[in-house]
Amino acid sequence: MNDEPQLLAGRYEVGDLIGRGGMAEVHIGYDTRLGRNVAIKILRADLARDPSFQTRFRREAQAAAGLNHPSIVAVYDTGEDHRPSESGAVQAVPYIVMEYVEGHTVRDILKGDVAAPIEEAVEITLGVLSGLEYAHHAGLVHRDIKPANVMLTPTGAVKVMDFGIARALADVGQTMTQTQAVVGTAQYLSPEQARGENVDARSDLYSTGCLLFELLTGRPPFMGDSPVSVAYQHVREEAPRPSQFASDVPAELDAVVGKALQKDRNARYSTAQEFAADLERAMGGSPAPGTGTTPVGSAAWGVGAAGVAAAGAAAGAQSGGPDGSDATSIMPADDGAYPYTPGTGATAVMPAGGGWGSVMGGPPGPPPSVRPPSTGTIVTDEELVEDDPRRRLLIQIGIAAAAVVGLILVIWALFSMLGNDGGEPEPTATLVTVPILAGVEQDTAGTRLTALGLEPVFEEEMSADVAEGLVIRTDPPAGDQVDPETDPEVTVYVSTGPDEVEVPEVRGMTREDAITDLEEAGLVVTTFEEDHDPDIAVDRATKTEPAAGQVVAPGTEITLYVSDGKVELPELRGSTESEAQQQLIELGLTGNAEDVETTEADPGTVIEQDPLPGLVNQGSTVTIKVAQAPTTVEVPNVVGMTQSQATNALTNAGLQTNVNEENSLTVPSGEVMSQNPSGGIKVAVGTTVTITVSEGPLPTTSPGP
Repeated sequence: MNDEPQLLAGRYEVGDLIGRGGMAEVHIGYDTRLGRNVAIKILRADLARDPSFQTRFRREAQAAAGLNHPSIVAVYDTGEDHRPSESGAVQAVPYIVMEYVEGHTVRDILKGDVAAPIEEAVEITLGVLSGLEYAHHAGLVHRDIKPANVMLTPTGAVKVMDFGIARALADVGQTMTQTQAVVGTAQYLSPEQARGENVDARSDLYSTGCLLFELLTGRPPFMGDSPVSVAYQHVREEAPRPSQFASDVPAELDAVVGKALQKDRNARYSTAQEFAADLERAMGGSPAPGTGTTPVGSAAWGVGAAGVAAAGAAAGAQSGGPDGSDATSIMPADDGAYPYTPGTGATAVMPAGGGWGSVMGGPPGPPPSVRPPSTGTIVTDEELVEDDPRRRLLIQIGIAAAAVVGLILVIWALFSMLGNDGGEPEPTATLVTVPILAGVEQDTAGTRLTALGLEPVFEEEMSADVAEGLVIRTDPPAGDQVDPETDPEVTVYVSTGPDEVEVPEVRGMTREDAITDLEEAGLVVTTFEEDHDPDIAVDRATKTEPAAGQVVAPGTEITLYVSDGKVELPELRGSTESEAQQQLIELGLTGNAEDVETTEADPGTVIEQDPLPGLVNQGSTVTIKVAQAPTTVEVPNVVGMTQSQATNALTNAGLQTNVNEENSLTVPSGEVMSQNPSGGIKVAVGTTVTITVSEGPLPTTSPGP
């Protein structure tokens, strides 16, 4: 037995299987040339013969290989391995060599329908949006954002993976596979994907909204018995609010998720950056204008919420080195060890926003001043200045320019002070950002605006989409910056509900879901009635009064009819067998017919039924007895009858008659002396009965002359 590991391209050792998908298998691998662990994705052998799968697999490699971002799993290499097939012919099996990410998927977090903490849910979503922003700018739509395609590393970094069905923005019209099956995963499909229409970046943002919804609530926004039913809901039904399933979700996040899950893509966020900015505002992480700071996870950084190496570099570019100095430090060289840890010379994962701990809640690392010394060379600005006269000149020019600007600012400030009454400096205007209030109760909206120094002005407005008493929008809109001193008024439009509503269709829903739908439409369920509906299971809604589709005033009282699991069995006796069976089929009942020979009813007529008319359980079996013409008959006793009486009796019994005549001294003429078969014997209908009729005594003969 050969224990040598499989080697691809002469450098990649293929190790144990660590994952399997519908198109490929993923193995842990080892790059012998660079001395590092990798993940190797190999197209399944049974699919390698199909050119369409090979094309799709290569497209994934091409799509992801051009993306170099800390929130996207990196692709290092791609190629083809030539293997003998079962027929003996050599076939090409494509493979992709990717970054090996140690950690777990978001799907693992959500197992058991457990929601993530709100802060962590937002951080994960910001990481996904960061990667998508980069991919969209690169002209690529992922098309399959879901929890199973988002990885979390032990350091808290977010990694988007599996660009297997990604498409270039120039090619987004191709939403179908060759088998004309809609691509993507049903619970996270955008409405346009479900309809097979063109997709764009906003389709990914819809799927990200589904991901955020599930992180906040522990369940996707739409659920059903089949992928088709879920896709139908994405197209036709409005998404619920996360707070309906998780009461701790604030209204601001409800509004963000609601905008991301709009059916009309024009009503959604247009970019991932816009989505991320609203998320940060909803969480209260938006900085005041002019502070020059950016909160952790901001889309403006262009990095994931977990803050990997690129984020650390961006932070260093803004505020100098990690220790606060202006020195530029060189990271230690990679020694090939895995997992990579700071201090080993391997690639280090840097935190976002200048913090050195894990954003996802892991233990903080040591501050830069106590981290182990690296083997790299630290070059200071002083050394650079000494080595480069031009740099020294540029610095001197910069210092002189800064001095001139500072002098100008001082002079301007003095003139401003002198121009004011009393010689006091004019206060600098402080702007505040109008918060997101859509979906918030009126009192809460007023409290939040007042806390910011703003004056709420409430206006009522009818709305068919926003419940009565909740905020529809504000003017200025959320996100705008206003001066509380000069322009403090903010008009808040509060919903009065719709002026008329259409009774929704609730047939087939559970009692609880039907009540929820009716109340969300602005109606009041006051009465419940039992209904005997053969098509609706017990304790599910059958109809409403007023009926579905009728337009009524808000607050109208509704009677909800609920199935009791029974049906009304009608009277079947007297109807034909076919008529009875048809009625039972329409009621969802099973008919069991039994034939009964009788002369008291027409053949084919129902003469008995069990159970009798009344309420029976859905799906019950009903036994019906159907009259059939008799096949045998009892021969009547006609001895002693006249010939005509005997003939009538036998004919009425369905028998034929044959008459013989004999002389008899004892039996009067014209009476039946005997019969064959005898009376009381059962014979087949139509049997001939022979009767012997007396002719009286023989006539006497006169003696001759």
